[in-house]
Amino acid sequence: MDSTVLPPQKPSKTVKRFEPTWESLQQYKCPDWFRDAKFGIWAHWGPQGVPMVGDWYARNMYVQGNPMYEHHCRVYGHPSKFGYKDLVKLWKAENFDPEKIVDLYKRVGAKYFVSCGAHHDNFDCWNSKHHSWNSVNVGPGKDIVGMFAKAARGAGLKFGVTDHLERAWSWFNTNKGADRTGPYAGVPYDGNDPKYADFYFEPHAETSSAYPQTAPESWMRHWQARMFDLIDQYDPDLFYTDGAVPFGEIGLEVMAELYNRNIERRGSLEAVYALKDHEHLKHYGNHGEYREGIGVLDVERGVTDGIQANPWQTDTCVGEWYYQAQCTYKSPAEIITMLIDIVSKNGNLLLNFPVKPDGTLDEEEIWIAEEIGKWMSMNSEGIYGTRPWERFGEGPTRLEAGLFAEREKKAFTAEDIRFTRKGDVLYAFFLGWPTDGIVKLKSLNTDNAPKVVRSVELVGHGEIGFSRTGRHEEGVLVTLPNERPCDYAWLLKIQM
Repeated sequence: MDSTVLPPQKPSKTVKRFEPTWESLQQYKCPDWFRDAKFGIWAHWGPQGVPMVGDWYARNMYVQGNPMYEHHCRVYGHPSKFGYKDLVKLWKAENFDPEKIVDLYKRVGAKYFVSCGAHHDNFDCWNSKHHSWNSVNVGPGKDIVGMFAKAARGAGLKFGVTDHLERAWSWFNTNKGADRTGPYAGVPYDGNDPKYADFYFEPHAETSSAYPQTAPESWMRHWQARMFDLIDQYDPDLFYTDGAVPFGEIGLEVMAELYNRNIERRGSLEAVYALKDHEHLKHYGNHGEYREGIGVLDVERGVTDGIQANPWQTDTCVGEWYYQAQCTYKSPAEIITMLIDIVSKNGNLLLNFPVKPDGTLDEEEIWIAEEIGKWMSMNSEGIYGTRPWERFGEGPTRLEAGLFAEREKKAFTAEDIRFTRKGDVLYAFFLGWPTDGIVKLKSLNTDNAPKVVRSVELVGHGEIGFSRTGRHEEGVLVTLPNERPCDYAWLLKIQM
């Protein structure tokens, strides 16, 4: 048996199989490993990273006037002559060392690692049994998902894989077009060549960037077969769908398969299915059906507006999803304060470091990762294994809630506090260093009932003094030392 897959276990008699129905899937319970992990890292990597110009290349290279179309014509040639089928062959991953990458991520504090299985470009990054356009047959000649799975599990990390394939039928169908103007006006792009219909699809008109509305059942079942293969071969601890449940019962069958195979292999349900609620984005098109409780809610490039009853996840990136040579990355401070805010609300952060086409990270990405690691080595006791407190925080600054809401950067202040807890220990992160050297914990004097505080420690420094003034609006005042124990958000360990 492959080392990436656990042998079957005897399930407990109390563990029931899941049926592909909403009612059955809503019996799902998130496993403790995910609730405790808090931080994962993702390699959103595939052939669209070859040009190093960012996201959605396979779609936009066929859209005349788009900057990626212009780039493609300038660097590779017109898409009637050199199409995506040719570009994928340039992905070599010649310097790919999954153990080296995963070792870095483990050292910086990730508890789970996630690989991209297939994006909207209809290319499988694994040894696919149902699709010949995959990373073993074309391009690298390597089972990217399998190599990452082996490295992650060898390092003691949980392993996840992501699916973005379901919208390929429409998203990738721009390859059937032609220029409207210029010397190639009316000349069909290479997606019209019937020799490559297994990659580009048979002729149809839908080009939506959302889930397809006109896809035949044959495509839906083909998508399902590829997902079953991904689950069967690599036994993911986490499975992510880029959207909500696609294709009705066909999608529900994939969810049930993930859960049931996981139970067979572990004896109890330890799998996480992460998916999105796009209800408020319906005007952008159909992104599948979501119901509370069937899995773990994922909020792409955003956060929730408060503590959630169930664990959830933010997925975001230090820059673009695919590698962009001129990208401005998030700073370590931005990432660390985002992590703290998310964890205070019962969430996890899944952070993508875009990988270059040769399989390596650039120097700035490595520096960002190591800065996160230095901070985590000192402050992670307030992150891992924690649970939300009575309130997630206090102070004037709030990250915008909802999908894709992180566009506007916000600077946190010394008044911005975020809380987590373990048993009788309350952790309070203050997200800016106060100029007067006093941290005010107003939440410790709420509803005229002050909390009993026995001691306060500044993590990385030691025990420090505190006082209560009796003024309701100030709560507990903590006196800081002159020197800061780390460069970013600081942690108070409060014994209650």
